[in-house]
Amino acid sequence: MYRLRLLAVRHAAGLERLYRLLERTMVALDPLFAHISYDRVERPVAFVERATKGLLFDCQMCGQCVLSSTGMSCPMNCPKQLRNGPCGGVREGGFCEVKPEMRCVWVLAWEGAARMEGGARIREVLPPVDHRLAGSSAWLRVGREKAAALREARDAGRTTLARAFPRARTIEPATTPLADEPPRASRTTGP
Repeated sequence: MYRLRLLAVRHAAGLERLYRLLERTMVALDPLFAHISYDRVERPVAFVERATKGLLFDCQMCGQCVLSSTGMSCPMNCPKQLRNGPCGGVREGGFCEVKPEMRCVWVLAWEGAARMEGGARIREVLPPVDHRLAGSSAWLRVGREKAAALREARDAGRTTLARAFPRARTIEPATTPLADEPPRASRTTGP
């Protein structure tokens, strides 16, 4: 598992692209998931997520995945579970103070972030872990939140347009009046 974790950090750029594709897929599947019910979809998606991320990242299923902003190095693997940087006890060579045989999760995070397009996100302060989300699917939650934000932005654009022309709606005729007929057409020609 540890070797796969190191491999994931070395290939952070490729995994970042894969993660973006997965995120777009989850957003695209939002209408289907909403129709089926997110509660019904949660268990199977969480199962696949646990298996995949457990193998690649030694994931703890905290429900608030930050791999895309920590260089594909899971901060939950830190023995102290620090989410915003290393403790003051990083050993020489970047090894962990608590587990000397393990490289510091945050040293790996900085190495992985350097390989990623979105690597600057490692500087953002992450919120503390909400333990109520433990075991839930972060993929599903992020996809649902992004789909809701897209819907909201789309609806905001529609209402902005509707507000721009409120008077036009009230005076706009339901049907276009017919033009007057030319004088020749209304005259009847007789013998």
